[in-house]
Amino acid sequence: MARGNRIRVRRVYEEPTAEDGARVLVDRIWPRGIAKAELDLDEWCKQVAPSPELRTWYHHDPERFPEFARRYRAELAFPERAQAVAHLRELAADGGLTLLTATRDAEISSAAVLADLLRA
Repeated sequence: MARGNRIRVRRVYEEPTAEDGARVLVDRIWPRGIAKAELDLDEWCKQVAPSPELRTWYHHDPERFPEFARRYRAELAFPERAQAVAHLRELAADGGLTLLTATRDAEISSAAVLADLLRA
């Protein structure tokens, strides 16, 4: 299986599947309505979440997504975040990776941008 196929983005509210590999929450804030004991999760990687300022500016406005993606990629180059991205790449290489987010529209989320970056 190609590396890019091993990286998936899913909502935390979806049931886990056998193809998920490592399941990593990539949101800064814990998802509403889910107890920590209920979520089938390997890690919570807050370091890769967008800054609060960027997240507030974006507000999941589809028209802002291209600029959000550009700014978020720039944030992911910061040393602490770049180290966390490298860790996620290792997880993907070791058997797959599912990036979990509570965002309603995962296709225009920070998790989608992160997945594209990891696939590159």
